[in-house]
Amino acid sequence: MTQVPPFPEISTAVDRVLGVVLAGGKSTRLGRDKVVEVVGGKSLLAATVELVAGVTGEVVVSGRDPVPLGIHAPWLPDAVSGTGPAGGILTALMAFGRPILAVSCDLPFLRRDTLTALLAARLRRPATALMTTYRRTDTGYVESLVAVYEPAGAPVLQRAMDGGMYRLSAAFPAAIRHHLDYDPADPDAAKPFFNINFPRDLDLAREMEQAS
Repeated sequence: MTQVPPFPEISTAVDRVLGVVLAGGKSTRLGRDKVVEVVGGKSLLAATVELVAGVTGEVVVSGRDPVPLGIHAPWLPDAVSGTGPAGGILTALMAFGRPILAVSCDLPFLRRDTLTALLAARLRRPATALMTTYRRTDTGYVESLVAVYEPAGAPVLQRAMDGGMYRLSAAFPAAIRHHLDYDPADPDAAKPFFNINFPRDLDLAREMEQAS
């Protein structure tokens, strides 16, 4: 079992959703470490940790120690490196045995109401749903890095990864997902899912911030 470093104790309440900020990526496409990039006056990682903690009350950073970056929060190293977000999510599910709200650290316009609506949708999920997530109405694409994963999903994800499948939307097919649909043509609905992968994305995010 992966051990959490000695930070403020994480609750063991099995029915309480734990916030997990995914920050273990290598930022290869950006060409530099994206988590330290500043949009809106805060680094991407600091802003995401603050947002998620404000919604769930508890947050863990997945994939790296945030303290050298000035962020005092517990963290969880991936049990197996090189497996992307799926590895971080599986590690958290197995380590805590609780539902987790998994959020990528590269979404500078993610909002509190986006997350609270997702948590409310989770409460309405059918018994078979192991993943609650946003879904685009045009393509059916699911926002797997703004999603709630149930502890019973750990063996499902483990089997998928054992078979070489690391794409979360495939590991959790539609039959075991609960969706909150949004229209990407609606700028207000789509903006929270704008993510930063490439240098142009970062430039555009800063332009959007200045224009807002």
